[in-house]
Amino acid sequence: MSGVKMSFDQTTVMLPLDQIIPTRKLGDKVRRTDKYQSILASIKELGVIEGLAVFPHQSSINKPVQYLLLDGHMRLEALKDLGAKAALCLISTDDEGFTYNRQVSRISTVQEHFMIRRAIDRGVSADKIASALNIDVRSIYERQRLLEGIAPEVVNLLQNRHLSRGVFGIIRKMKPLRQIEAAEMMISANIFTKPYAQMILAATRPEQLVDSEKQKVPKVSIEDISRMERELETVNQDYKLAEETLGENMLTLVVAKGYVSRLFRNKAINEYLKTNYPDLTRELREVIEAVIADASSVGRE
Repeated sequence: MSGVKMSFDQTTVMLPLDQIIPTRKLGDKVRRTDKYQSILASIKELGVIEGLAVFPHQSSINKPVQYLLLDGHMRLEALKDLGAKAALCLISTDDEGFTYNRQVSRISTVQEHFMIRRAIDRGVSADKIASALNIDVRSIYERQRLLEGIAPEVVNLLQNRHLSRGVFGIIRKMKPLRQIEAAEMMISANIFTKPYAQMILAATRPEQLVDSEKQKVPKVSIEDISRMERELETVNQDYKLAEETLGENMLTLVVAKGYVSRLFRNKAINEYLKTNYPDLTRELREVIEAVIADASSVGRE
């Protein structure tokens, strides 16, 4: 394993913002999104926790080194909006942002719960956490109580899964053994949505509910349950087919995206394309942005 190349330098550096070159432009719509406002509030409250990923680039010997921004465009714009002059950065050894983004492990719903619980136990107020995340403080209390009434086995099964917090509210209506069955069904189907959890609840026998008399569970006939199971099987088959071809298709797109991105970074080629093929240039840039968004899994910035 000695031949494995490090993707980043092991130390972080502070770089002036005017030396960091974004590889894509954020529109005004992005600035109005909840995601951007959350990042803005977090940086204002806590500073930059995760450094920007950059790659050194020198256009000529006589010009100072600049840095291409591979990951962290929203963080960069937020820093600019807050009047910052420099940013904490990770220096990449490769100018391809896709590889970095694919290594990001998104925080799961259960992990988020434990982080909030740990922060509150250490004396951080719910108001401060809410301010950092740019959300209502009531949402912090809801996340804090997320696993109340949930069987420990279910927590272990779903701790690394990305699912809606509303799913736990539905599972909580079931008794522990049925909770475990529901979690295993969701994992088997690879579906972690609230409607799917509601379907499981609807198919749950009254004696498997915590309080069957208080639960407002819609009555579902055997025929309806059979139909839902058939439709679910069809969805699973389509999902598996898409999953089998996803890797190959994404690899092809990423290779093409990397090549076209390098062409656009060549000033002469970029000017020629914009002058002679403006429509094609615009479409290619939109494709590049779409591939980057898919590679980032709409995750974090």
